[in-house]
Amino acid sequence: MDHFKQISTFIEVAQRGSLSAAARAQGVAPAMIGRRLDALEARLGIKLLRRTTRRMVLTYEGASFLEDCQKILGELADAEAAVSAGSVVASGHLFVSAPAGFGRQHIAPWVAPFLAQHPALRVTLDLTDRLVDLVSENVDVAIRIGEQADSSLIGLRLAENRRLVCASPAYLERTGRPARPADLLLHNCLTLGPHSAQQRGWTFRVAGQISLVKVAGTMACNDGSILHRWALEGHGLAWRSLWEVAEDLRAGRLVAVLEEFEAPGPDILAVFPQRRHMPVRLRIFLDYLKQLYAQAGYWT
Repeated sequence: MDHFKQISTFIEVAQRGSLSAAARAQGVAPAMIGRRLDALEARLGIKLLRRTTRRMVLTYEGASFLEDCQKILGELADAEAAVSAGSVVASGHLFVSAPAGFGRQHIAPWVAPFLAQHPALRVTLDLTDRLVDLVSENVDVAIRIGEQADSSLIGLRLAENRRLVCASPAYLERTGRPARPADLLLHNCLTLGPHSAQQRGWTFRVAGQISLVKVAGTMACNDGSILHRWALEGHGLAWRSLWEVAEDLRAGRLVAVLEEFEAPGPDILAVFPQRRHMPVRLRIFLDYLKQLYAQAGYWT
């Protein structure tokens, strides 16, 4: 218990920056805080904090020890919450990474309603199309579209991701609608560029078999939102995810074609590091997204 008090005191001082502020938070005299810190440093044989006349400054060893201690106390709180009866109040900081386009449309609008239900939480949303390193970047969860290849991570399916071929009414009036996937060879197809996995082709189900159709066109870009815009402007056919184009399909700005040949798309996954106990804040956030995305008509 004394060791635990020393560690919790060290964390309090490091976060608040002074002995007096930590003492007020813990309801004890500043001298007691100082004795606990001295005992902890003596037991470890290292200096964790350098004390100046104005504040406490972490040493290199202290910063590393603080990070480990915060993780341990967080895991302890999560373990207690996982087995405790009754309602659990989630608290702390949740760091979420998501692809930029998907995150703007299907994560960001729901952060404020989620926090309204859990006011003791804080959320940082990082929108990026690069593959983040969850462990080194201290990311709690990354939303990804596609297979989970890293065996050190856990992938939780949030929803199915449908992909379909679409174009503007003006383009289809000009060129006609493709009747089968092979007809795409006669059309201007908007592609993701030479370094994309889509360069292998667009995927369809033909005669019960999954097949790839190698498409080509006069316009390519590594940004999917640009392909979406080009499709709206009538420049060609685009193979886009339903989550991205659903509003345009409803409004008639885009028209889906070859729907009868649609092949299963990659799932929308939540990926997070393996832990003995999933943090409560993460569990309730993933439950929130799964229930949201499972609502009838959410995607369509």
